[in-house]
Amino acid sequence: MLSIKAMASTTLRGLTWDHRRAIDPLLGTLPAFRRGHPDVTVVWDKQPLAGFEYEPVAALARRYDLLVFDHPHVGAIAAAACLRPLDDLVGPGDAFVGPSLASYRWGGNLWGLPIDAATQVAVYRPDLFAALDTGVPRTWPEVIALGGEGRRCGRFLALALQGVHSLMTFYTLCASLGAPCGTEPGAPFVAADVGPRALETLRTLADLCPPEALGWNSIVAQDAMGDRDDLLYCPAIYGFATYAEPDRPKPLRFAALPGGVGSTLGGAGIGISAFARDPATAEAAEAYVRHLAQSATQRAFATHHGQPAHGDAWSDAAIDRRFGGFFSATRATMAGAWVRPRYPGYLAFQKQAGDLIEAHLRQPGDDRHLLADLARLHAARG
Repeated sequence: MLSIKAMASTTLRGLTWDHRRAIDPLLGTLPAFRRGHPDVTVVWDKQPLAGFEYEPVAALARRYDLLVFDHPHVGAIAAAACLRPLDDLVGPGDAFVGPSLASYRWGGNLWGLPIDAATQVAVYRPDLFAALDTGVPRTWPEVIALGGEGRRCGRFLALALQGVHSLMTFYTLCASLGAPCGTEPGAPFVAADVGPRALETLRTLADLCPPEALGWNSIVAQDAMGDRDDLLYCPAIYGFATYAEPDRPKPLRFAALPGGVGSTLGGAGIGISAFARDPATAEAAEAYVRHLAQSATQRAFATHHGQPAHGDAWSDAAIDRRFGGFFSATRATMAGAWVRPRYPGYLAFQKQAGDLIEAHLRQPGDDRHLLADLARLHAARG
């Protein structure tokens, strides 16, 4: 058990990403932490989603005590030794959904505790589906058929295709075809018989979306699905359960990834800077991170628009109802999610590869040249 004797008048500074799913649960569960740790103050800053995806953790760890990040950073984190290993903070009752916890292990250490769980799933507008003589697609051919039917009545599919988001869907399509992309630079990036098929499917799906989808990330796409009345369904996107909450003017509903397997893991974990100012800061940070990851706090996240990572929250029927069945509808997809590469140079590859795929969708060229460029980048970043 952590002692708090050395925690007098300690202030922790943390950084997360700018969305109510990210910041509201952290602020909403602070009072419970402060009741047990009255001499610890936690101050949270926010950054845009793009910063969360790309900003080097090593630089941020010198400015913040606590960092919310996603698992592809762990190779760089381990190489820089910029966060504290958290292996001792995991308890025997900590059961996180899917590969959430495993995704933060690298080089024999745990670099973050998962506090938010997500993977690519399907999302749709139930009111628009009510006017169609069809159900929610279960296979990729059914998705394409729905897109064709939608176009005949002036409606579209939706996808997030801006930069890295187009790469995430490419990853998911490859894994759904039974050949996940390589996760180490020494391995082939994509199977020769799968890469072209995945690109062809991605291009077909993009053609069934409005042109502006090429500028959408996951947040913008789901905002658009709630705001517009011409977006029927998105087959693969990082699901935000909060878009299904009853306070939304037009709540969305979520479903399993078509085909059920191969979704590319997302989510977020929390880490502690290795550059703590003093032992009291490190001790306070450990107490706070442990508080965030425990079952009771994770269930409380759901009352503040959060998307918890703990299995207890995903099994809670009341939480599931609050979010329109999000957790029960997507848990199987979460369980079978694929973990992205995490080697130290991967983040640079992720940005460059996403930009290449987006550009290819905007102005199609030779698929073979694109796949060769992706393979070279992957090999060079190791």
